[in-house]
Amino acid sequence: TASFTRSFYVRDKESTVTGVTFKSDGTEMYIIGYVSDSVHQYTLSTAWDISTASFTRSFYFGDKESTPCDVTFKSDGTEMYITGHSSDSVHQYTLSTAWDISTANWTRSFYVGDKESTPQDVIFKSDGTKMYIIGSSSDSVHQYTLSTAWDISTASFIRSFSVADKDTYPSGVTFKSDGTELYIIGDNSDSVHQYTLSTAWDISTASFTRSFSVVDKAPSASGVTFKSDGTEMYVVGRGSTSVYQYTLSTAWDISTAS
Repeated sequence: TASFTRSFYVRDKESTVTGVTFKSDGTEMYIIGYVSDSVHQYTLSTAWDISTASFTRSFYFGDKESTPCDVTFKSDGTEMYITGHSSDSVHQYTLSTAWDISTANWTRSFYVGDKESTPQDVIFKSDGTKMYIIGSSSDSVHQYTLSTAWDISTASFIRSFSVADKDTYPSGVTFKSDGTELYIIGDNSDSVHQYTLSTAWDISTASFTRSFSVVDKAPSASGVTFKSDGTEMYVVGRGSTSVYQYTLSTAWDISTAS
């Protein structure tokens, strides 16, 4: 049910975009990529509408990660997490002002190279008690439990879920807000693949349901995220220089996409 609506050009800040995420209310957008080794922040005058975005600031993290692949945030914007495959780690930063990346300070890192030597994306359960890594060496999603919510130093590995039958270079992962749907995107298929979880947030219960191609807009697809209610989808690709927005007439359902 997805239909393309608009795109937003970001090449002036990052020419190889690998990840995109939003503030929980859709009024801030953050992109990350290989070339600048920075997170770039944009303010949206109309929430979730990328055509209204304007650049505000950047944050450099090249001292921790020189091949960055994704960025995500704690639900209240006070913690930021970056992953990439020069360090094979997740790096955590505390923001003294929520959602303002200029106030970020590094606090800790967590190595994931024993499970994934080319980590491409990181995402958390909405309460911060589970962390998920996807990568292109194992072609899998890896699930960790955090004994202290949002503190990656307390993470312990639980299980993995292979997506190799759908994409052999998976580069992005995200979930429906209640954890009952899993979405991955990859460079090999240039598609978003949707899985239903019979037990929320437990990737061992995932079963494939449908796919949606984004090759016409975002070749070398590298990142996917959704509006909090599932009615908008945002995609980036290393072969493009923009963020692409799609509207879903049925929330979270990409089955009849055109």
